[in-house]
Formats: sequence, C-alpha cells, structure tokens
Amino acid sequence: METLKNYNMEEKLAEIDKVINQGPYTDTWESLSNYHVPTWYDGMKFGIFIHYGVFTVPENDNEWYSRNMYIKDSDAYKHHIETYGKHTEFGYKDFIPMFKADKFDADRWVSVFEKAGAQYVIPVAEHHDGFQMYDSELSSYNAVDMGPCKDYLGLMKKSCEDHKLVFGTSSHRIEHFFFLGGGRDFDSDIKGEFKRGDMYWPSEKAPSDFDACDGDCSPTEEFMQDWLVRTCELIDKYQPNMLYFDWWIQRVELKPYLRKMMAFYYNRANEWGKEVVINYKHDAIPFGLAVPDIERGQLASQKPYKWQSDTSMCFNSWCYTKQNKFKESKDILCDLVDIVSKNGTMLLNIGPKADGTFSDEETKILNDIGDWMDKNREAVINAHTYRIFGEGPTAVAEGGFQDGNVKQFTSSDFRFTAGDGKLYIIAMTSSEDGKYHVKNFAKKQGFYNGKINRIVALENGSDLSFDHNKEELTINYKTTTKAPVVFKLEVE
Repeated sequence: METLKNYNMEEKLAEIDKVINQGPYTDTWESLSNYHVPTWYDGMKFGIFIHYGVFTVPENDNEWYSRNMYIKDSDAYKHHIETYGKHTEFGYKDFIPMFKADKFDADRWVSVFEKAGAQYVIPVAEHHDGFQMYDSELSSYNAVDMGPCKDYLGLMKKSCEDHKLVFGTSSHRIEHFFFLGGGRDFDSDIKGEFKRGDMYWPSEKAPSDFDACDGDCSPTEEFMQDWLVRTCELIDKYQPNMLYFDWWIQRVELKPYLRKMMAFYYNRANEWGKEVVINYKHDAIPFGLAVPDIERGQLASQKPYKWQSDTSMCFNSWCYTKQNKFKESKDILCDLVDIVSKNGTMLLNIGPKADGTFSDEETKILNDIGDWMDKNREAVINAHTYRIFGEGPTAVAEGGFQDGNVKQFTSSDFRFTAGDGKLYIIAMTSSEDGKYHVKNFAKKQGFYNGKINRIVALENGSDLSFDHNKEELTINYKTTTKAPVVFKLEVE
C-alpha cells in the first residue's frame, strides 16, 4: 500500500497563518500573555493519562522500545534479535500489523476511569515512535490506515464527552526527529533516505543532552514545519480541551513554531467558544501562558498557580510490559492528596495491553482509587486548597523523576484542604494508637482558634471525639486502612 500522503506544506502553513492573523492571539509571547488559565481547570484534581500504541506489542523494555531496539547491545536490542530476528528482517514498523487492538472498547475504558474518580482523560495521540493513533491526512502510518484500522483518538473523545469527562490529548511528535536514529549505526531497516510521511523519517542522530534547550541535534526546518502542521491537524480534527506536550519543545529552534501552534490553538478555542489548557515542561513556555507539568515528581510547597504532576502506575514504564513493577495504591493516593493540597492536579498513567485490555494490577489500582474516592471525594475532588498545605516530618522532594523514592509517611504527616465551609485534615497513614496530633490546628492566635463543632471520619461517617487546646488538635480514631485517612471538620 502507498504509505506516503502528499500534501502541500506551503498551503498548510498558509492556512495556519490565516487562523493566527484573524484571531485575537498572534504568535508573540506578548500577545499570548493575554491568555489566562481557565477557571474550570482550577477544579481539575485527578486525570488519566494513556500510553497505548505499537510499542505495546513487544511487551518488553518500556514505551521507548522503538528507540532502544536500535541501540546496539542494549537489552531491548538483544531481546529483539532473540525474539524477532535481525533488524534487517524485522524492524519496528513490522509490529504495526500485530497491533490489532481487537478488545479495545473506549466506553469500557472511560467507564472504569469515571468509576475511579477521574475528571479528565489524556490519551497519547502520537508518541516518539511516530505512529499516529488518529485519522491523519499527513501520513498513512496511523491507526485508521494501518494496525487496528480504527480512529482510537476519535472513539476516546466521544466516550469522554458521553461520560462528561474532559477530553485532552498529547503529542510527543517532536522527539521523533532523533528517536529511531540508532538504527543508522548498524545494518537495520533504518537505512537510506526517507521522505516526509515515512514512519522512519528523518531518524537523525540523538542529542547528547535530551533536556538542553540548544546544542547538537538541531531539528530541521522541514521537520519543525511538519510538527506544526501535524499538531494543528490534531487540534482541528479533535478540538481537545487540553493539549499536553512532553519534553524537547524547549528547543530554541522550535520557539517560532511553538508560538504559532499556541496562537492557532487559542484562536481556534476562541472560535469554538472553549477555554483550553496547554501543559508543558522544562520552561518551554514563558510562565503564565500555559500550565507547567512535572514528570514523575511533585512540588515541596503550595503554589498560588495551578500545576500538574504526571506519573505512571509503574516505576519502570509508561506502557504495558511483562516486566512492569507496580506502585501500591496507598502510595499513589498519598501522592494525589499531597499534590492537590499544593494546588496541583495528578495525571496518572495507565498502559493497556496491545489487545486493549488492562492488566490485573492496573485494574486493582483503579478499583482501589475508586473505592477510596467513593468515601473521600469531597475532601479532594470537590475541595480546594487551605491556607497551608499541611504539616509533618516527611519531606517531599521537589522536582521531576522522584517517584522511585517511595515516601515513608507517618501518622504525623497531614495534608489540609477546604470546601463548602468545611475543613479537611488528611492523615497520610493511620495511627497505631488511634490518636492524631495536629499542631497547625492548635487553638491559639496564628493557628486555628475557631470553634470546631464536629469531626467526622469520611470512610464510615462516624462522629469522633477530639480535644482542641492551645497545643494541638487531637483526633481519636482507630482504623485498619492503609490508605490516607480523611477527617471532616464542621466549624462554627
């Protein structure tokens, strides 16, 4: 079959410029600074990220299999040869016919997410491997023309809207510039010249520093133009409320195209009558023009601005593999509570199997979160930040890639939220002696000297005895739960 779809780049770019020229936003930071994060996003506390694509087929390594299989002598490289043969005979593209998604059911997925308490869903539209999980006019390497032969993204959008969940999507396209470049270092199917639209185009040599904003491995003008056209196609076809970008959009060469994309998206949203959100990393966008995101990490303190933490149910991968090492539900819930208390929102990733089913471990995590949310939702999803985020001896490290260090919270670690005239104290773990000593609610000036009429344990609705004095607030409650314990304070 013909894998290249011809399109006129100049015509596509002219269409984008027309939208920019006719809208309230132009492609300058000054103009884009008129954007404000919408109020609806303030209410976002918990979302689901989905890494699903061709990279799930080998069930090995992680979502970087498409890159790592071409890194000579890596574990993925050795596994590939042992399992599928030489790279000249079976390359990454040969996984596409094996990616059938025959058990994928968008409504079933979204129903599970809704039951878990999620408010928004962000399926990956295109990962670093370059395979589009949506209907595209720009390349045949997409899930409608190949593999599953279904519009995965369109089906997810419809189900999210049917279930009243906010629909967003993510693009990791920019990293594709170098992602498969290792295949040029030895005899593989990534040899010779490829054209725009080919899955293996351009497969350049990777940068020495992935996080650098400049330096080696500069993306070409044609690739950046193609990135812009692809992103704007995604925006126009699926009208997402949220658009998430991974790293490498911080490259200085990309900034003119990044500004164009933002102006296009914000202008289109203005036409649609929507307020939209962009998530970014690495200071790729000036502060205030979009929402900052921290990968696999959190902030140490409460912030006056909205932020997002994206993390996975697994320590080692964002997609399904047979080697996945799963987190415990209680630790994910502790992170969720900590993030929300600091004015953040958690985007929790699930990696479905290639056939479209969830692993038993991920199903259990989602069920555990849902069970906890059924009892405690009002303190997290329906609440807002308190004047301080909490107290306790356990420090939370600031920055990304910290979730490999599981926090050892104690019963003296608390997080605070508020809502509907109520205050919520959340103990990060239960107390063995059934006593919770909260210092920041001591009855004295500078702490909390209001009248507490009643304290209720949300997990069972029981009224609790307590002592409120000038040293601390002591709450008496025995429980066997391993998850965070939520106390509701009804005050005068």
